[in-house]
Amino acid sequence: MRALAEYVMKGRSQAVLAVVFATGTVLFAWVGAAIIALVTLRKGTTQGAYLLFWGLIPATVLAAWGDTTPITTLLGVTAVASVLRVTSSWSWTLMAAVFSGLVTAYLMLTVGSGYIELMLQLLGDAFAEMGKQSDTLAQKELADGIVQSAPAVKAGGIPIPTATQIAGLLGLSNAFTIIMCLVLARWWQALLFNPGGFQAEFHGLRLSPQSTSVLLAMGILVSLMGPDYTFWAIIFAVPFIFTGFALIHGLAAQRQIKSSWFVLFYCSWLVLEPVRALLLILAVADSWLDIRGRLASGGPDSGHNS
Repeated sequence: MRALAEYVMKGRSQAVLAVVFATGTVLFAWVGAAIIALVTLRKGTTQGAYLLFWGLIPATVLAAWGDTTPITTLLGVTAVASVLRVTSSWSWTLMAAVFSGLVTAYLMLTVGSGYIELMLQLLGDAFAEMGKQSDTLAQKELADGIVQSAPAVKAGGIPIPTATQIAGLLGLSNAFTIIMCLVLARWWQALLFNPGGFQAEFHGLRLSPQSTSVLLAMGILVSLMGPDYTFWAIIFAVPFIFTGFALIHGLAAQRQIKSSWFVLFYCSWLVLEPVRALLLILAVADSWLDIRGRLASGGPDSGHNS
């Protein structure tokens, strides 16, 4: 990955070639977005916008074929990278990522309704096929005498997500992806121009109390709108996911815990809901308490000096 970053920073033509190629491959559009973020962070928003223009060419072609993810990712990551470049504040940057996710969800629900309808049709067909297979399996088990009484799952028995839920999921994916791309770009930038800088920055990452209050209030309000807006509400939790990761990495560095431990942590986070909930609670508490600062100083009053 370092070789790619070095190649991109050699000149404008190399950066354009890398962005266009990565975006056009569909699966690696996120790499193109990270490249745009790197150039924006290092050389400014004008250079980033220039790369965005070229990246939007293959992204627009893909959108015409039905895949709007690359275009929303490129636009979102350029915006959040510009915010970080101008403000040097991760709180504002993470808030901008939430805004990008919400805008993406809204546009998918309105302008991108055709894409939503296509996804709903594909999901409907997939669920219908699953229902048929369940019917066949249940009938076979009954015939073999394995199951004495088992109601068959009908094709229409599996609930299909609504358009609002699909739009919220796409918005959530956008917010999460663009932060990942920005983190990768920031790591590249430190690797090339400030060795060790990213680790220190990431280990100290936490939200301001004001940002936390806004995110919590808005997330609760949106969740009260009903189950269709569950994914929309989760978008407001995305910043806490990343500040939670930063908290864990920062504490591990303080305690000199081996990096192999992170494999267990991330596997647990992926599959265990209580772990995800605990991480969110810790991230929220850290914005007010500065857990790392308190533990580093060993005193309960150290948080007042942060």
